[in-house]
Amino acid sequence: MITLTINGKKHQLDVAPEMPLLWALRDVLNMTGTKYGCGMSLCGACTVHLDGEPTRSCTLPVSAAKNKSVTTIEGLSEQGDHPVQQAWQDLNVPQCGYCQSGQMMSAAALLAKNASPSDGDIDSAMQGNICRCGTYPRIREAIHQAAKKQSAS
Repeated sequence: MITLTINGKKHQLDVAPEMPLLWALRDVLNMTGTKYGCGMSLCGACTVHLDGEPTRSCTLPVSAAKNKSVTTIEGLSEQGDHPVQQAWQDLNVPQCGYCQSGQMMSAAALLAKNASPSDGDIDSAMQGNICRCGTYPRIREAIHQAAKKQSAS
């Protein structure tokens, strides 16, 4: 048994220690907001926060998340009212939407560390999050809007 703290709640999982965190989240805990993209930590669709750091969950064994705090897109806010989620909705960022939970998790981690990021800061933080639909300009605009919302509250 492995105990993980996910979105502030402890979960006992009867899984192999080498199971990727992504599959524990999706298949064992039915938290399907985190997506499978490439399986090699290259696309960012599977991004979660591990102790506040954006982390690719598709290659991270569950044993590496033990004694750490995992936040998924479901845990970003209970009501979907995190400034990043609101900005994504306000600006209609998603096209197909598949990569967007990973995009939002990377954006939220950036804003937790940098309340007023420049375009360069955003580009650097979001590097490795791939959007096949090419919504990068809307993503950048949404991050700027979320930063403004965050600083206003």
